[in-house]
Amino acid sequence: MPSAAELIDTRETPTAVIRGVVPVTQLADFFDRSFGAVAAFTSKQKVEIIGPAFALYHSAPSDAADLEVGFPTAQRVEPADGVEAGSLPAGRAARLVHHGGYDALGSSWGQLERWMREQGLEPGPSFWEVYVTEPSPDMDPADLRTELVWPIAG
Repeated sequence: MPSAAELIDTRETPTAVIRGVVPVTQLADFFDRSFGAVAAFTSKQKVEIIGPAFALYHSAPSDAADLEVGFPTAQRVEPADGVEAGSLPAGRAARLVHHGGYDALGSSWGQLERWMREQGLEPGPSFWEVYVTEPSPDMDPADLRTELVWPIAG
């Protein structure tokens, strides 16, 4: 169940990421491998992680997703070992907080898109999820919180 949508201003934030075009059936494995690899990489480079894990989608997923996953950082990383320097963009965006398991994220994204269009706002081509609550094997999926951020086109 999502919270109410709202407009926000985002600021450009450096990130350490692994980018890929991944079949949607393999996303969970890609996330698990990538988050661990990026966390180890930033520790090795002594780069501070300044926020929760995220996934930045470069277009709407179909059979595959073009995305980058990682963490916001205090400064740019030096790319190596498959980890790239990236950034979350600055600008006006719509935000909604999804409450619950990841299997219902599509519904919340649909709600956010409808809300944007009702406001006369054109969704941009890329968007991201911030995994506010770190999942664990023994947690109740209802306790998960995921922030959905969709920049406004133009």
